Formats: sequence, C-alpha cells, structure tokens
Amino acid sequence: MDQFLATVEQRAFRMAVIATRDRDEALDIVQDAMLKLVRKYAERAVEEWGPLFTRIMQSTILDWHRRHKVRHRWRVILGGNRDDDDPDDPLEQQAVAMEPTPDVQLQYSNSMVVLDRAISQLPLRQQQTFLLRQWEGLDVAQTAIAMDISEGSVKTHYSRAVQALRQLLEDHW
Repeated sequence: MDQFLATVEQRAFRMAVIATRDRDEALDIVQDAMLKLVRKYAERAVEEWGPLFTRIMQSTILDWHRRHKVRHRWRVILGGNRDDDDPDDPLEQQAVAMEPTPDVQLQYSNSMVVLDRAISQLPLRQQQTFLLRQWEGLDVAQTAIAMDISEGSVKTHYSRAVQALRQLLEDHW
C-alpha cells in the first residue's frame, strides 16, 4: 500500500491544487483520500486501488468545493472578505525534472502557468474529466466509474473541456 500511495501522491496533489488553488487545502484533500483508501480498502486487491483512489479523490474534491461554496456564501452574507487568489502559483514552485536552459525553463514555466489557469477556469466536472482522461490516462469507462457518472456525460464534459481550453489557449499555443 505504501508503494502505491507513493506513486500517486504527486499527481493527486497536483490535481487537488488545480481544483482548489490552495496548496494547504490540496494537501488536506490528498491526505484525507489516502486515509480513506487505507482504512476502507486496504484489504482489496492491488489492481482495485487505482480506480478506488481516483474515485475517493474526486469525491473529496467535490466535497471540498461544496463546503467552500457554503463558507464563501456565509462570508459574503456576514460581510467578510472574499477569497483572494493565491499569488504563489504551485506550478511555478515545482522543480523541472531535467535542467534545460534558462530560456527553455522560463518558456515551460510560463506555458504551465497559462495551462494551469485555463484548467482552473473550467467548471469542476469538466476539469475533473479532463484531468482524469489526459493526466491520469483513464479511458471513458474508467472515468465514468471514477466520477460516478455515465459514459455519455464523460464524453460531453471532456468535449466541452477541450473546446473551452482551445479557446482559452488559442493565443498562447
């Protein structure tokens, strides 16, 4: 189980950061998802852990968004401050695996920032579908199981996400 969690930790964290735009909240989400997997499904077959963990992550992210929406609503009602976007972009903080030249590093960093912002602008379901299909490499059926939606919905959300990203990124790429 430790080896499995070590292999999914960074991808899960990155997915949670994109979904929440908050490194601390993302860390909490990943930790909660890992704990749920260990507590409830450690006895399951190793092959089941991947889809189970993905489903737990998606549910935990959805729960976070629901709680966040309610908290935000109360802050507005009670006259509190609105959440400010975190100026520390997590993509800029990640080290590049290979050390390319500084100009290539800058170009890569800028591209990743633009991509991260574009993905963050997608509605949550489109964001999740896109990340599961492109980043995690899940097929339509696996994504439908992970998100607990129909395969048709996966295709619709994915198609809309790709169209939206093309529009958002057309000037950059």
